[in-house]
This record gives sequence, C-alpha cells and structure tokens, in this order.
Amino acid sequence: MIEKTKRAIGLKYSPGSGEDYDKKVAPKVIAKGEGKLAESILELAQASGVLVHEDPYLMEFLSLLDLGQDIPEELYMVIAELIAYSHYLQGKHDTGWEA
Repeated sequence: MIEKTKRAIGLKYSPGSGEDYDKKVAPKVIAKGEGKLAESILELAQASGVLVHEDPYLMEFLSLLDLGQDIPEELYMVIAELIAYSHYLQGKHDTGWEA
C-alpha cells in the first residue's frame, strides 16, 4: 500500500476593524507544506488551539494557492463555515446558538 504524503495548509482571517471594518478581507494562506513541514504545521496548530480540519477536496483547491495569497471567492462560504465552527467550539458565539 502506498502511503500518501501528509500535507497541511494554514489560513488566517483577520476581519477589518475600526475604519477598515467594512473592507472585504479574505482569508490568506499563511503556512503550506508537505511531509515533515506539514507535520510541524499541524503540531503548531494543535498546540495553539487552532482548528485542524481534514478535507482532501478542499486541500486540492488550497494547494494551488501560494503563501500570502487570498483564498478565491469560490471558497468563501466553505471557509466561512469552518471559521464559524471554530468560533463555536471556542465559545465565541452569540447566546441562542447553544445546541
């Protein structure tokens, strides 16, 4: 059996604030790697309490992006759902969202 090389991509989303609140700000690729580098990215994310999500189809799209590149609009909804889920897990949600 052929073992697949581990891959990881880190995204960062910093919504605008103050005067920049209404500006459209897309999540950016801030980390990208394969093999041992991917393992290091995952370890750092987990140690920092960052949501780690495995999705081979999403990985295929994101792997086409370069470091520092914004995600394309076609992925906004998927990434927004992951960000919302991450916030929910961290307790960063409005009242009434409780399950």
